[in-house]
Amino acid sequence: MAMTEPVDVRSLLDPEIAEVLAGLAIDLSQLSDHTLPSVREAMASLLPMELSDSVTRKEFDIPRRFGASVRLHQPVGHDELLPCIYWMHGGGMVAGTNLNDDFRFDRWCQTFPCVGVSVQYALAPETPFPGPLDDCYEGLRWVIDNAEHLGIDPSRVGIAGASAGGGLAAGLALLARDNAEFNIAFQLLIYPMIDDRMTTVSSQWDDPVWPPVANRYGWRSYLGALYGSDEVPYRAAPARAVNLAGLPPTFVCVGALDGFSDEDIDYAVRLRHAGVPTELLVYPGAPHGFDAFAPGTTVARRARDDMERWLAAAMTR
Repeated sequence: MAMTEPVDVRSLLDPEIAEVLAGLAIDLSQLSDHTLPSVREAMASLLPMELSDSVTRKEFDIPRRFGASVRLHQPVGHDELLPCIYWMHGGGMVAGTNLNDDFRFDRWCQTFPCVGVSVQYALAPETPFPGPLDDCYEGLRWVIDNAEHLGIDPSRVGIAGASAGGGLAAGLALLARDNAEFNIAFQLLIYPMIDDRMTTVSSQWDDPVWPPVANRYGWRSYLGALYGSDEVPYRAAPARAVNLAGLPPTFVCVGALDGFSDEDIDYAVRLRHAGVPTELLVYPGAPHGFDAFAPGTTVARRARDDMERWLAAAMTR
C-alpha cells in the first residue's frame, strides 16, 4: 500500500491562527525532563489579569489525596442548587494549573449559571498513573458528597476538560461507570489526549502547538513503566477501551489539524455506536489548543459558542 504523504500542517492553518502562532512564546518541540521546569513556569504565568466580583473562588483540599485540591467557583446571588461543571486542566499530564481556568469559570458561572470546580491534580512524571486520575476521582466524590453544602444539584454534575484534562475526564467517566458509585450527567471533551499508541496518521503530524515529541514525552511521563506496552489500562488511555456503553452524553471537539484529531473523531464515532448520545465538531484550519492560545479568532469564537450551546442544554436535562 502506498504511503500517505505527510500533511503540511502550517500551510493549512487558519490565517488568523497562523498570525497568533507567529508570536507564541511557548515552544514545546523540545519538551523533556530538562525543559519541563521552564515550560511549567511559562504555563503558570498565563493567568487572567482581571476577574469580576460576580464569582467567588475558594480552595479545598481533597480528602485522602495529599497535595491535590479543588477550586470552587460560585456565582454571586444564587440561593438555589445549581448544575456543576467539574473541570480538569490541560498541560500534557506534566504541566498546567487549575488557576488558568479562572477566566473560563468567571464567564461560565455567570452565563449559565452554574458552579465550577477545577481540580489541581498531581503531575507526571513525579506522579504517574493512576495518581492523577485518582486525584480527580476523589475530588469528584468530595463534590458529590458535599453537593448541597456547595450549592450544587447532585443530579446535574458533569465533567469536562481540555487536552490532557479531556483525557482525564474521559478516563474519569469510565472509572465512574465501572465503579457505579455515582452518576455523571455529561462529559465535555475538548481535543482530549486519549491514545498513547500514536498509530494514527494525524498523530505524526507536526502540530505547531503539541508536536509528536511533546506527546510522546507526556505519555511516557504519565504511564511510567507501562509506556510502550500492551498492559496500558483503558482508564489511562481511553481510546483503548473496547466497551463504551453506559457513558454519559458526550460532546467532543477538535481542530482538523490537531495531532489528536484521528483518535478523537474515532472515539466519538465509537461512543455513538455504543448508544451514547454524542456530538462531534471538527474545526478546519485549527491545530491543538486553538481556542486557548487564540481565543479572539473567528474559529475559536465559534468553538466557544458551540461548547456553551451544548453545555446549556446538557445542564437542563
